[in-house]
Amino acid sequence: MYPDVDFLGIEWASKYYRHAVDRLGRWGLTNVRIIRADAAAFLRDHVPADSVGGFHIYFPDPWPKKRHHKRRFVQKDNVAMLIERLKPGGTIQLATDHEGYFEQMQEVTSAFRRELEEIAFVRPAGATEGERTGTNYERKYIRDRRTIRVLAFRKRSAGPKP
Repeated sequence: MYPDVDFLGIEWASKYYRHAVDRLGRWGLTNVRIIRADAAAFLRDHVPADSVGGFHIYFPDPWPKKRHHKRRFVQKDNVAMLIERLKPGGTIQLATDHEGYFEQMQEVTSAFRRELEEIAFVRPAGATEGERTGTNYERKYIRDRRTIRVLAFRKRSAGPKP
């Protein structure tokens, strides 16, 4: 799908990276690449400002213990970086099954209302009826009867400079 769009996946965990590489090879997708890296470091060091059409962050590690919350990806500095790298009109879509992390996502993104407007979550092409993201994690969480929570935003245009 979307043969004119290039996709880049970033995965830190070796097990899931290898699984994704295997699937990409079996499916013969030529417009998808994946790298094994720390997403925040890679985006900060290798992705220029105003260059990305959209970020899809689905089921990031919730680091549920309070002392580990600082390891969560959706933090103020990372969201600011995502916004900087988005093209005007670019989107950020977030999904989690973890209520506490969802609350943090809401809190963090609310600080960026001048830069981001909340929009309807757009279901990706791979999601089937009853799914929001179409990921294996989501399918497992649906079977476990967990609530899937989503947020979506569009980067506002900068507007005219004074």
